[in-house]
Amino acid sequence: MKELLYLKDEQLKHLIEKLFISYRETFSDSKKILNKYHIGLAHQKTIHLISMYEGISISELMRKLKVSKQSLNRVLKDLIKLEIIFFNKDDNDTRIKHIFLNEKGKKIFKEIFEIQKKRIYNALLNSSSQEVLNFDEVLNRIING
Repeated sequence: MKELLYLKDEQLKHLIEKLFISYRETFSDSKKILNKYHIGLAHQKTIHLISMYEGISISELMRKLKVSKQSLNRVLKDLIKLEIIFFNKDDNDTRIKHIFLNEKGKKIFKEIFEIQKKRIYNALLNSSSQEVLNFDEVLNRIING
């Protein structure tokens, strides 16, 4: 393992702050859209993952979100009430439900994605290809511990 002696605590504190602020700004971009549909960040995260993993099971969604069944059920009930998602039972095991976005859900996801994409796209566009690759590698290492 490489020793990164130049990364002092102060530098790491500033990096953590930048991660927090970049997260905050990226997700605040979509606040107007969320307010329009009377949903929050938990709903946005759920919609995003359902879009990314079409037909994801409830248990897999819980694992990806790292939330309890009770927390996820609250969000799913809201999304059902807003007519954004639907479920299909598994062909082999009817106890397993797969979650999908309907057309309205896909429209909401697209609205959110388009506004968030602007910030990310501009940052990547103004970076060299090597910076983008390195950034992706570092993010993956942060995610995977």
